[in-house]
Amino acid sequence: MKEFLNNWKLVGLLCLTLGLAPFFPEPHLWGKLKWIAGGAVGMKMQDWFDVLMHGFPFLLLIRLVFVTLTKGKK
Repeated sequence: MKEFLNNWKLVGLLCLTLGLAPFFPEPHLWGKLKWIAGGAVGMKMQDWFDVLMHGFPFLLLIRLVFVTLTKGKK
């Protein structure tokens, strides 16, 4: 499992596909983040789950960057 979480290519692929899909007219996650920034008026549980699912690859990416940077300081 550790190899899966620390694989740059896989995490990058997840960010570019699941994280940004659908691409047109704008990435889905970007639209949801704008909605949240606007006050999240009218958001339902499905919308919050959608933010979590599309945002998870980017959380993995942030984690991987943090692990890589802290590993070099040991």
